[in-house]
Amino acid sequence: MEKLQIKAQFRDIKTTTPKKLRKTGLTPAVLYGHKVENQSLTINTGEFEKLLRKAGESTVVDLITEDGKTHPVLIQDVQFHFLHSTVDHVDFYQVNMTEKLTAQVVLEFTGESNAVKALGGTLVKVINEVEVECLPADLPHNIVVDISSLKGFEDSITVKDLAVPAKVTVVTPLEEVIAKVQPPRDMEKEMESQLGDVAQVEGAAEDKPATEGEAAPSEKKE
Repeated sequence: MEKLQIKAQFRDIKTTTPKKLRKTGLTPAVLYGHKVENQSLTINTGEFEKLLRKAGESTVVDLITEDGKTHPVLIQDVQFHFLHSTVDHVDFYQVNMTEKLTAQVVLEFTGESNAVKALGGTLVKVINEVEVECLPADLPHNIVVDISSLKGFEDSITVKDLAVPAKVTVVTPLEEVIAKVQPPRDMEKEMESQLGDVAQVEGAAEDKPATEGEAAPSEKKE
């Protein structure tokens, strides 16, 4: 697997503001975690966006600071601008490479379901990620879910069906459903049911006895 890395410069929070940094194509960031003091940093916005697409938040990345040190980190949190969806701030968490950690890993859905293609059903993705435990070096970027096993509407894929690396333990309950296929709606039956309900309501209104001082529906006023 390609080794992912990004360079960072130290940031003086007294002399630089996040707004000025963003105008120059830089993003403010912070480094914290295992055996490291909190450090304010800046990273190149364009380079980080490329890194994020490859790494996500479940791949160990080498963060290289300007003093030449390499920090094994996870992209712990990314804040986006509420209007422009541009990166506003990044948290890097330094991990202990000899200690197991827990992390959320994204599920990648592949394959073709017979229940969808031939039977006209709709694929329902109940969850899109699972929690795992492993050493940082063994943390998978994603876990593949093959939906070709969904041949009928009674089929489902649960966490226990996942193929995960031997050194990775899934923490999410094994019986939790990941995906299933919902049968197509029978519009004709639904329309018949709705029309039947309307007819019952109208029939009940016609059969309702007239109250004192009120003419029955069939009576004519003189």
